[in-house]
This record gives sequence, structure tokens and C-alpha cells, in this order.
Amino acid sequence: MGKIKIIFFLIIGFIGYKGFIAFKNFEIGTSNKMAEIEEVAGIEKKKEVVGLLMYLGEPPKMIEHLYMESGSKCKDLKSIAEENSNAIYECARLNAVLTGKKIVKVIDKLEVIQ
Repeated sequence: MGKIKIIFFLIIGFIGYKGFIAFKNFEIGTSNKMAEIEEVAGIEKKKEVVGLLMYLGEPPKMIEHLYMESGSKCKDLKSIAEENSNAIYECARLNAVLTGKKIVKVIDKLEVIQ
């Protein structure tokens, strides 16, 4: 009788785990789909985001900006970019105009992420 209970609880736990994963993947998929729809429709919105900024020239002038999901991911990509390029890179929190998950325009730089 004890083995049957253990197997039953393992099956219930496995079903719960699979349900949680399916729900989580559904939420991620819908948010990505919304970003794609906003991008295609050209809907612009102002938002505070983390971005990877690239500067070139003397004095340094911002040439490129890239939307980042988090500050840690930005730092990782910054270190890779600095190894492969002679440009200056910076991770920062920005007020920006977005279309989907693309930065269209940087309004102002709020804070540099170290």
C-alpha cells in the first residue's frame, strides 16, 4: 500500500510540474506574439527599459542601441562586444520609445548599470 501512495504522489507531482511548464511557456509565447504584432502595426510606446548602447568617434557619439531583457544579460553581451570590437559599450536604464521590443528612439539615459 505504501508503494502505491508514493507512485500516486509522484504522478500527481509530475502532472503539476508539466502543467506549470505549459502555462509558463504559454505566457512567454503570448508576450512575444504581442511584441511582434506591435512591431508590425508600428505601435510606438514610451517605456523605461534596459539597453546596450554603442558609442563611436571622438568625442564618443551614440551610434546604436539594443533592447535588453535584463541588466545581467546586458552586462554579458557588453563584455562579449568589448572583446570583439574597439567601440565603447555601455549598459543603461533608458526612457525610450519602443516598437515591439525594438528601441526606436532614446529619450534620455536614467542610470548607467555597472
